[in-house]
Amino acid sequence: MKKLLMAVMMVLGTSTAFAGDSDVLKAITKANTYAEAAQLIETNLNQLVNAQEKASAYEHLTQLALSKFDKENAVIAQNMQAQLMKSKEAPYDTVGMYQAAYNATMAGLECIKYDAMPNEKGKVKPKYTDKLTPLISNARMQLVTAGNYYAQSGNQEGVLKYWGTFLDTDDNPIFSSAKAQEKQFIGQVAYYTAQFANQAQQLDRANKYIDIALQDSAMHKDAQNFKFAIAQRSLKTHADSLAYAETVKALYDKEPNNDMAFGTLANMYSGLKMEKELDAIITSKLASDPNNFTAWALKGQTLMNRNSTAANPNWDECVTAFQKAVAIDGTNPVVLTYLGFSLNAKASLINNDRAAQKALYTEAMGHLERAKELDPNREKANWAYPLYQCYYLVYAANDPRTLEMEKLLKQQ
Repeated sequence: MKKLLMAVMMVLGTSTAFAGDSDVLKAITKANTYAEAAQLIETNLNQLVNAQEKASAYEHLTQLALSKFDKENAVIAQNMQAQLMKSKEAPYDTVGMYQAAYNATMAGLECIKYDAMPNEKGKVKPKYTDKLTPLISNARMQLVTAGNYYAQSGNQEGVLKYWGTFLDTDDNPIFSSAKAQEKQFIGQVAYYTAQFANQAQQLDRANKYIDIALQDSAMHKDAQNFKFAIAQRSLKTHADSLAYAETVKALYDKEPNNDMAFGTLANMYSGLKMEKELDAIITSKLASDPNNFTAWALKGQTLMNRNSTAANPNWDECVTAFQKAVAIDGTNPVVLTYLGFSLNAKASLINNDRAAQKALYTEAMGHLERAKELDPNREKANWAYPLYQCYYLVYAANDPRTLEMEKLLKQQ
């Protein structure tokens, strides 16, 4: 998120006031603080006589927010100069400055909304829009810096307020001129905001923001993976799962080289016991891409699951599939563990041939020790028990390696 740290501090505007005809508007525009003016608008908005007066009220509120931002920003500018001169720096209100940028953005949008409404004669004569547009565009851009400030400390509420507002207003035509500037970071902002929204159990917002991240080519893969994860966690019923499988299938049909879509669809078919569809998609993938790690891993996993409950299991094809996967990528501890487990299972079926059995356990041991090396805390793969089997049957029960693994298993 370092990329999001922006030194885009600028003067956003100066305070002005407009005295309208009604006493309510006069009271609002005489308010000298944002809090006072906001309270007056909140309690008296419906007493303003027309849209033009409401626009005037919100314009004054916007200018008060901009004034606060400008005040703090001026101190920052002075401190930069002080650093160069090695003189004393002045304190400033960081949180207040970010809040002011947020207030200016929201109040400015309200002003522009009412400014675009027709007057009593049915004519639209915007009074403030042209002037406010660049000011609140700049204010909105500060929300990126504000969100990053809160993201650094994991402040969920702050991130969703500032980055969320930045993203929620992205489709407003008022901010169309900022699109080119946003392009370099909006994908990152959307991706991380989606994560915070997901943590807050705000799945609608998480999906909205991840869809924005998907438009960024640099973030597309990560965003798509996260979108799949969000969707799968939200499935409640069998019908939900079937519908989601169809959604993923449509994506996979459109993007046949998308490994995440392939893996997700295969896992959905497996969970739904759709064996025919599962076998078909794996076979098709391997026919078009015989060196696809995910396809070989999924084929091995599928066969392993079936063999584990079969009356007469045949582990050869399962072992072969995992061996193919490991030959392509030998750094996945889960696949290495599954391969070791499958070799052990094959060895356990051998009768009256101790040498052949020991050879298989020895082969399995190498893969399981590699899984242990890659995932020592068993965060991804539980390699401990099959490795214990190997040590026990190759080195005997009292071997230090066997005893060490037995101790580890007892700690579970």
